[in-house]
Amino acid sequence: MKTTIACVVLSLTMAAPAQAQAPVAPAITLTEALRIAESRSETIAETRASETRAEADRIRARSLRLPQVNLTGSYDRTLASEFSGIFGSSASTSATTSSSSSDSSVDFSKLPFGQRNVYRATVSASQLLYSGGRTGAQLAQADLGKTSAALATDGARAQLQLEVTKAFYDAALMDRLVIIAESGLAQVSAAYEQTKLGFDAGRQPEFELLRAQVARDNQRPVVIRRRADRDTAYLRLRQLLKMPAPEPLALNVDLDVATLSAPEPFIAALAAATAEPPKATRAQVLQADALVNVREQAIAIARSERLPSVSVTSSFGKVGYPSSGLIPGFDDFRTNATIGVQLNVPLFTGYRLQGDALAAQADLEGAQVQRNQARALAGLDTETAVNELRAAEAAWQATAGTIQQAQRAYEIADLRYREGLSTQLELSDSRLSLQVAQANRAVAARDLQIARTRVALLKNLPIGAR
Repeated sequence: MKTTIACVVLSLTMAAPAQAQAPVAPAITLTEALRIAESRSETIAETRASETRAEADRIRARSLRLPQVNLTGSYDRTLASEFSGIFGSSASTSATTSSSSSDSSVDFSKLPFGQRNVYRATVSASQLLYSGGRTGAQLAQADLGKTSAALATDGARAQLQLEVTKAFYDAALMDRLVIIAESGLAQVSAAYEQTKLGFDAGRQPEFELLRAQVARDNQRPVVIRRRADRDTAYLRLRQLLKMPAPEPLALNVDLDVATLSAPEPFIAALAAATAEPPKATRAQVLQADALVNVREQAIAIARSERLPSVSVTSSFGKVGYPSSGLIPGFDDFRTNATIGVQLNVPLFTGYRLQGDALAAQADLEGAQVQRNQARALAGLDTETAVNELRAAEAAWQATAGTIQQAQRAYEIADLRYREGLSTQLELSDSRLSLQVAQANRAVAARDLQIARTRVALLKNLPIGAR
């Protein structure tokens, strides 16, 4: 019997030389898979870019509270001027020439009328003193935008981690189901070989031989289907990891263990989440709260538009008119310096401000409704995830001793069949029971790990994510 089984296993191994010669890939863990997926994810890169944009908005909003200083410089070359000759020959001659005794003390060449070359350099500064609360509200909005962008990144990362974990354990499950199916094929093939020997020796009827052959042939499509499902699962995992098809991929995971610990990347988060399930602290709820605060600040901005704004302005400039040549000398520059206060009071804007206030109020009411919905859905989603984890743990525990019992039953049925004490129907039934028990154990292990991962990621996971 042992020789027959060894021959069948050897024949199955020789039937797939291409797989035996395939390059062996270093097995990756779930931690490594998550790291690869995050480093290559376009979604994470996009959300991080949104964080950068939010930080830029925050910097712009903060700049409104600081002085605004600008330096401007210019050069003008006059080709023709309406002021040419307006003072007789004084504009084109030296400053000592005058048209009358009353103009003898005026140097018209220094006046900004029709000068051929004019150089200007001005430093201007302004400082907002009062804006009716608009600047503070804009800064608060920018801070909330940065917080919301960070929450969006955390949510995208959690969603990716859940998808990668599901794909990882789906592939591991398919690996296990392929092994179970191939083991079943080896068992029925061995039973067929034994029955054929008995038929050739005249100890088994033809009916038993045909039944054994049918059982063997029916198991082959099962193996083919399981292998196809495994290939599909690996394609999904490759897609998430951005790994090309020629690159070999193997998984370092075992679903057929007596003690199944939580996935290593989520052990700490799972302990915290099971101790105190997050409801109000879900990222989507916090984003809804941030949106409400943004809308409240928008109302403050709309109200500030009705109030006056006060700012102080100052400028200091130098203007140069070359007395001769193209480049002015140090003495050719004149100084302009001003300081003032600017007051802006909206008197009538065609009801634009009233419309802005109504729109801001409507946006606030809509954000409050969304926040209430998010809180309700977060509570339901959290309770559902926790209940699914409890059910998955119970299902996995229920399959603990089933495999050993099914294995023992199959061994007894195989011995009885070889001794001629039972029929092939009893052997087939015990074999199917063993395969079902092994498959149920693997499926329960996969479901438990997915449920654990989902609970661990609940804080940042989008509501309703599966």
